Amino acid sequence: MSLALAVTAAFWGLVVVVAAGVMKRAALWRAGATAPVNLALLATIPKRYFVDLHDVVAREPEMARTHVFVAGGAIGAFGVIALNYGLMLYWPLLDWALLALAALMTVGAVRAVKRRMNAPARLSRGAWQRFPQLLLLTGAGLLVAGAALLLSQGVGGEAQAAEGASAAAPVAGGFALLLILPMLAGALPLALGIGSGGPLKHAFAGLLHLAFHPRQARFDKRAAQGERTALAPLDLPAKEYGVEKPVQFAWNRLLSFDACVQCGKCEAACPAFAAGQPLNPKKLIQDLVVGMAGGTDAAYAGSPSPGLKVGAHEGSPDAPVVGKLVEPQTIWSCTTCRACVQECPMLIEHVDSIVSLRRHRALVEGDIPGKAPETLDNLRETATQGGHDNAARANWAIDLGVKLAEPGVKTDVLVIAGEGAFDMRYQRTLRAFIRTLKAAGIDFALMGPRERDCGDTARRLGDEATFERLARENIAAISALSFARIVTPDPHVFHSLANEYPALGGRWEVLHHTTFVEQLVAGGRLKVGQSAEQREVTYHDPCYLGRYNAGYEAPRKLLKTIGIAVVEMERAGPRSRCCGGGGGAPLTDIPGERRIPDMRMDDARATGAGLVAVACPQCTAMLEGVTGNRPDVVDVVELVAATLEVK
Repeated sequence: MSLALAVTAAFWGLVVVVAAGVMKRAALWRAGATAPVNLALLATIPKRYFVDLHDVVAREPEMARTHVFVAGGAIGAFGVIALNYGLMLYWPLLDWALLALAALMTVGAVRAVKRRMNAPARLSRGAWQRFPQLLLLTGAGLLVAGAALLLSQGVGGEAQAAEGASAAAPVAGGFALLLILPMLAGALPLALGIGSGGPLKHAFAGLLHLAFHPRQARFDKRAAQGERTALAPLDLPAKEYGVEKPVQFAWNRLLSFDACVQCGKCEAACPAFAAGQPLNPKKLIQDLVVGMAGGTDAAYAGSPSPGLKVGAHEGSPDAPVVGKLVEPQTIWSCTTCRACVQECPMLIEHVDSIVSLRRHRALVEGDIPGKAPETLDNLRETATQGGHDNAARANWAIDLGVKLAEPGVKTDVLVIAGEGAFDMRYQRTLRAFIRTLKAAGIDFALMGPRERDCGDTARRLGDEATFERLARENIAAISALSFARIVTPDPHVFHSLANEYPALGGRWEVLHHTTFVEQLVAGGRLKVGQSAEQREVTYHDPCYLGRYNAGYEAPRKLLKTIGIAVVEMERAGPRSRCCGGGGGAPLTDIPGERRIPDMRMDDARATGAGLVAVACPQCTAMLEGVTGNRPDVVDVVELVAATLEVK
């Protein structure tokens, strides 16, 4: 057998192994619940891979270059082999291309191996530690094979394609196999691992995941910036109550779990993990992979969820996830801040899966820890989280001479206060916001007692029924009023009304108060002065304004306009650390080693700032709850309103 024929045989052998592995994984995905299948989306893979995915990977430039070398070299090299040897063309010119691409792959693999010598703690070990070594062996093997193929074709002379060898360099069958053995030694274990859940499965699952992503709006630049989840109303009459078993996840979400590369970027970003609560997003995704395929978590070689042992959990496609496979406190530790989703290079949506699991616990099991059940009862009975008299929702503004919205009475701005209306501290912020509206001459009205809680907390806790009831009541009440736009100081209200109510029929222009006030200042309607604040100021990005709605610029522009130069925290903007107040986390109150708001205040202290500017009532409450010597906490609009008095 000539070397060329040996490469042809090896190539088709690997194709059979890879195809069998992909079919085995696909059978696991197909066991999931139905979801739309549009084969035309396969054509979107190149754009989504080179633009959307690499936009995330490029945040770590060194690793991005390594990925380009390894993936580009490997795909190119095997593409050339498929063309030249799979189709038995045996063109010497393509052997030169193979040699160049194999060299590129080898350089990338060397970089990957070097990185693993001093690997960050977030990276999984085990099979993932051996992965770069197998890639290096494959790349080096391709180099050897490529060089031998060029020699066997007779470099500088006529190719004898039919024989696959030159008269000057005859290659015996045994020697031919010996030459391609290094390539097979690396490529064959990688290919075999696809079916058994090895590292290379991510390459195929990841590409298909890009095409059939559960949240297609993620790739639509025309879509609203805030469409950051795939949460949708449940078909409650059909008894659709979230996810209990792996097979109840949609098939394309099961596919997304297999796309995970165990890089641990989600782990490093997760505030619950950093606080020592029993949640590691990476471990959770790998647990769901175990549940999809069946087995135990004993092979997991990454950081565990804090306080939980690895190897003590097992699952199967038709067995409940929460209990034996995933501990209940794991899903209740999540603040739904989306830091994990923001950092994931494979674009996996961890938060949606967590909420899906919570829905079953809330709607079927009725098993929610801490004070959350009491809060949900309050929402059902009073439409407020604290069990307040909803008629008192506008009492904080009684002395301000503010009108309340009434059907048939037109107004420009409808102000929805949110639950901060019942908090004495946040009422100061609301009053400051009213002063700015009056100073700008805005025609506005409070929704007041017509307002219900937006339902954000209920939905994140998994009580979809209560969310939908509150949402429909709010939609009916808002739709009866005449206004041009809604403005709210609460990012959770903003996100719910702007991005989640449309699925239930509520569609309006909704703005966060920092965006609206910044527009007033930029348009010249609101004249502000320079702040008298002498301390350095840092700004904390609320998760539901920032990561959920890309609302990073308006608060900073406002602070700059009034003469405040923001000293940024190390984790700011898209990588801001959560205050710990979202997702019902303060209600479930899962214990950890530290409190998330304490960690965030440490971030603020590290800047040397004496004041933390915020733009969310939950952030205000969580950060002001930090004890000890700390910076003061003030809403951006309070700082703006203060300049109206000193200008």
